Amino acid sequence: QVQLVESGGGSVQAGGSLRLSCAASGVTYRRDCMAWFRQVPGKEREGVSTLDSSGFTSYTNSVKGRFTISLDISKNTLYLEMDSLKPEDTAIYYCAALGSYCVGPLWVADPYEYWGQGTQVTVSS
Repeated sequence: QVQLVESGGGSVQAGGSLRLSCAASGVTYRRDCMAWFRQVPGKEREGVSTLDSSGFTSYTNSVKGRFTISLDISKNTLYLEMDSLKPEDTAIYYCAALGSYCVGPLWVADPYEYWGQGTQVTVSS
């Protein structure tokens, strides 16, 4: 059974940093297509960053230069380093795994087969 377990959310002041982790069991990240999404109440889930099967990374414009997605294959864990956080980054953050190979960014949530439980990130001004 595939399980993605997130950790690392919390409350910080604007300008602060957080690192989210997503540990996988039952699936190997090595060649999977992965992403971080976020969602605020009343809005659709938004793609934040993607990592394709070749290691190519992509970021939505609002987080470019501030967020970094990375993968530790030895730990089967996906990370999202978030720096210079802004109040508009406040959301529930989800990690996702496609369950198959992909090339290039995949920003649409529906194809992703596996999801973490979500972790709250709150940034105060």
